[in-house]
Amino acid sequence: MWENIKDFASTFFVTGDPLIYGADVSIVLTMVAIVFVLTKYKKWGWLWREWLTTVDHKRIGIMYLIASLLMLFRGGVDALLMRVQLAFPNVEFLHSDHYNAIFTTHGTIMILFMAMPMMFALFNMVVPLQLGARDVAYPFLNALSFWLFMLGAMLFNLSFVIGGSPDAGWLSYPPLSQNDFSPGPGQNFYIWGIQISGIGSLATGINFIVTILKMRAPGMKLSKMPLFSWSVLSSCIMIIFAFPILTVTLALLFLDRFAGAHFFTMDGGGNPMMYLNLIWMWGHPEVYIVVVPAFGIFSEIVATFSRKKIFGYKSMVWAMMIIAVVSFFTWAHHFFTMGTSASVIAFFAISTMIVGIPTGVKVFNWLFTMYRGRISFKQPMLWTIAFIPCFVIGGATGVMLAVAPADYQYHNSYFLVAHFHQVLIGGVVFGYLAGIYYWWPKLFGFKLDEKLGKWGFWFWNIGFYVCFMPQYALGFMGMTRRYYTYGWDRGWADLNLVSTVGAFMMGIGFIFQVWQIAYSIKHGERDTTGDPWNGRTLEWSIPSPAPFYNFAVVPQVKEMDDWWATKEAKANGTYKEQPAKLEPIHMPKNSGIPFIMANFWFLVGFGFTFGWVWMAVIGFIGVFACMWARSFQYDTDYYVPVEEVRRTEASLGRVV
Repeated sequence: MWENIKDFASTFFVTGDPLIYGADVSIVLTMVAIVFVLTKYKKWGWLWREWLTTVDHKRIGIMYLIASLLMLFRGGVDALLMRVQLAFPNVEFLHSDHYNAIFTTHGTIMILFMAMPMMFALFNMVVPLQLGARDVAYPFLNALSFWLFMLGAMLFNLSFVIGGSPDAGWLSYPPLSQNDFSPGPGQNFYIWGIQISGIGSLATGINFIVTILKMRAPGMKLSKMPLFSWSVLSSCIMIIFAFPILTVTLALLFLDRFAGAHFFTMDGGGNPMMYLNLIWMWGHPEVYIVVVPAFGIFSEIVATFSRKKIFGYKSMVWAMMIIAVVSFFTWAHHFFTMGTSASVIAFFAISTMIVGIPTGVKVFNWLFTMYRGRISFKQPMLWTIAFIPCFVIGGATGVMLAVAPADYQYHNSYFLVAHFHQVLIGGVVFGYLAGIYYWWPKLFGFKLDEKLGKWGFWFWNIGFYVCFMPQYALGFMGMTRRYYTYGWDRGWADLNLVSTVGAFMMGIGFIFQVWQIAYSIKHGERDTTGDPWNGRTLEWSIPSPAPFYNFAVVPQVKEMDDWWATKEAKANGTYKEQPAKLEPIHMPKNSGIPFIMANFWFLVGFGFTFGWVWMAVIGFIGVFACMWARSFQYDTDYYVPVEEVRRTEASLGRVV
C-alpha cells in the first residue's frame, strides 16, 4: 500500500525541478500564514460575511483587482524566467520542456487571468457609479461570475505543482495539444481552467449589457452616457459573441483527448486548421475585448485632466461600436501562410487595415481634447500620455503585418512578438493601470503616492522600450518564436541581453507599484471631498469610498458630464437646489451559493483533468443542487431604512 501511495504521489505531484520545489514551499507557507492570521484574529466569520458571500459590485471589483495583480506577478515571473533563458546563447537555466510550459502559462495567464479580471475589476468598480445605479442588473450572477473566474484560475495554476503545466502554446494548437504530444493532465488543466473562467466571463458580458441598457439614471440617454460605459458596452457585445466560440472549441478539443473524437486529428478525418480558425474567431475579438475598455478609460482621463469636454464624442462612440463589428472579420490574418486563395487573404488583409481607422480616430480625438487644455500631469494622465506613442507604434506595425506578402516574412518571428506586446502592454496594461490610479480614491478613499508612482511609471516605460524595441530587430534578423536556446553564430546575443535588461526594469517598476500601495494605505492623501480629480461624471458626486448603496438619492441627469455641469452651475450661481427626498433603498442580500457552486465547478474540472469521472459527476450534482437551492430562494433582497441612509450619509459628512 505504501508503495502504491508513493507511486501515485510521484505522478500526481511535479518533482525534479528546484523552481517547482520553491513554489511548493511558497504555497504551503502562504496558506499556513493565511489560516494563522484568520484564526488568531478571529476573522473567519468576517471573511465569509463580508467577502466570500458578498454581491456588492464594489467588493467584487476589489477581489477581481487583487486577483489580477497576483496574476500579473505570476505571469511577469514567467516572462522574466524566459528572458533569463534567452539572455545568453546556449544557456541551460531552463530545459526545453520547462521553457515550453512557462511560455504557455505566461501567455494564458496574461490574457485570460490578468487582463480579463483587471478589466472586470474596472467594470465593477465604475460602471454602476457612472450610470447612477445602485448595483448591477444581476448581483447574484455577478458574484457567481467572479468565483467561476477565480476557481478556474486556481485550477489552471495548480498545474504548476500538480500534474504538470500545459506546454502546447498559449492557444494550444493541435496536433501539439492532442494526446500523442501532450499525454499528461497539463492540457486538461488548460482546457478546464479556461472553460470554467470563460463561463464567468460570458455571464459578466450579459450582466453589464443589461445593466447599461436598463439601469441608467433618469435622463441619462445613451447619447449622454460616459465614454467608459460606452466602451464597456462595446466590449460586452464582443464577449457574448466571441466567448461561446471559445467554449465550443475547447469542448471539441477535450472530446478529442478524452473520448477519442477526431475533430482536429488528420488521421481520423479531422483538420487542425479548423481549430485555428475557431480559436482565432475568438482570439482576435478577444484582443479588442480587452483594449476597447482602455480606450474608454483614456477618454475619461483626458477630459478630466485637460479640463475640457471630450472632442468628438459621437465619433468616439461610433469608433468603438465599429470596432465591435469589424473585429470579427480579421481573424485569418494570424495565418496568412495557411495556403488559402488570394481573394480570402485580400479580404482579411483589407479588413485588418480598416479596423485601424476607428482606432486612429480616437487618438486624434484625445490629442484635440488635450490641445489648449489646462493639463494636469497626475499619475493617470502620465500613463495616458505614455500610451499614445506606444500604441501608435503598435498600430503601425500591425498595419505592416496586415500586408500579406510582408507577413510571409514577419510570420512567427520576434517582430510579431514585439508588436503583440506593444499593443497589449502599451494599450491594455497602461490603460488599466491608468484607470486603477484614476478610480482608486473612489474605491478606497485615498490617493496612491505620487512620488513612488512616478518611479514605477518611469521604470515601466523605459523598461518597456528597452525590452521590446530590440525584438523588432531580432525578428528582422530571423529569430522566430518559441526558441529556448540558440548559438553564438546567430548574432542575436546582444539584443536578447538588452531585451532581458528591459524586462527586469519593468519588474522593478511593478515592485515600486506594490510598495506604493503598501505605503499609501497608511500615508496616502485622504479623499475627503469625493471628487479628488475635479471629475466630470456621476461617480465623483458621491463620497469616497462609496457607501454600499452608492446613491442616497438617484440622480436626475440633464446633460453629458452632468456632474461637471452641476459644479459649473453652482459656481455661476445658476444652480437650483432640488430638495432631496429619501426613500427606503432596495438592495440584494448576500449569498453563499455562488462561492459554493464555483467550488463544485472546480471539482468538475479537476475530475475531468485526471479522468476521474466519478469526481466530475459529484461536481455536476453539486452544481445542479446549488441551482435547485437558488430556485427556491425567495428572500433575496431587503430595504435599507431611511434612518440608516441618513445616518450613513451623516457619517460621511453629507446632509440629506
